[in-house]
Amino acid sequence: MSFKKKDNQTYYNPIRRAVLNHQMIQPGDKVAIGMSGGKDSTSLLYFLDMISKQKRLGFEFEIVPITLAMGFEMDITPLQEFVTGLGYELDVVPTNIAQVVFDIREERSPCSLCAKLRRGILYKRAKEVGCNKVALGHHLDDAIETYFMNFLFHGQMASFDPLSYLSKTDITLIRPLLYHEEKQIIQFVQREELPVIFNPCPVDKKTKREEIKHLVSGLAQSYPDIREKFIMGMEQGLPDNFWTKSMNQE
Repeated sequence: MSFKKKDNQTYYNPIRRAVLNHQMIQPGDKVAIGMSGGKDSTSLLYFLDMISKQKRLGFEFEIVPITLAMGFEMDITPLQEFVTGLGYELDVVPTNIAQVVFDIREERSPCSLCAKLRRGILYKRAKEVGCNKVALGHHLDDAIETYFMNFLFHGQMASFDPLSYLSKTDITLIRPLLYHEEKQIIQFVQREELPVIFNPCPVDKKTKREEIKHLVSGLAQSYPDIREKFIMGMEQGLPDNFWTKSMNQE
């Protein structure tokens, strides 16, 4: 399988900007990439591979692609061929997550437990193979949706961090696609003809996150720069006494 190597700044600049702004990758890092077979993690591997091989950061770092076998009927051959084509070997970790979530626990809202189990297994495996960082394929739209989910369902005004150290596992979690809009990733995957594996999860596209995705899309129609403003907010951050000031002004 051959892959086109077009160096388009439209796609390259956001990931380089995110990595440098938040110091996500340092010299000598060994970065595990959580590969689901979806468009986001596949694009993430493609971008980080390009950055690594072309030494765009001015130093070297290692990449270890890892995928979890969830227990669903799923042909990952296209993903394995893609990873091999870039010069890596896909580390496939067997799990019984699907059985635990749907058969044993019979979760009505399975996403939270599934995500917790996946993270735990991924971090453990990354540590076993000598990685000090784990990169996930969360993009800008994911960050905005997470913010609204926390706000509407939990009363918290927060999204996920670009970079966070997990003391229990001694792993640093990074999200290099944070400045990429989802539509950019879709366009890139289509242009480069990257493999995307169908998600067999029975609740895929039927979650609260999917509702919030439609909410954000509606807001973007009225406020086209909502994503750029969200990036500005992330980069500026909030002062410790933000809420005190706001309440006093009101």
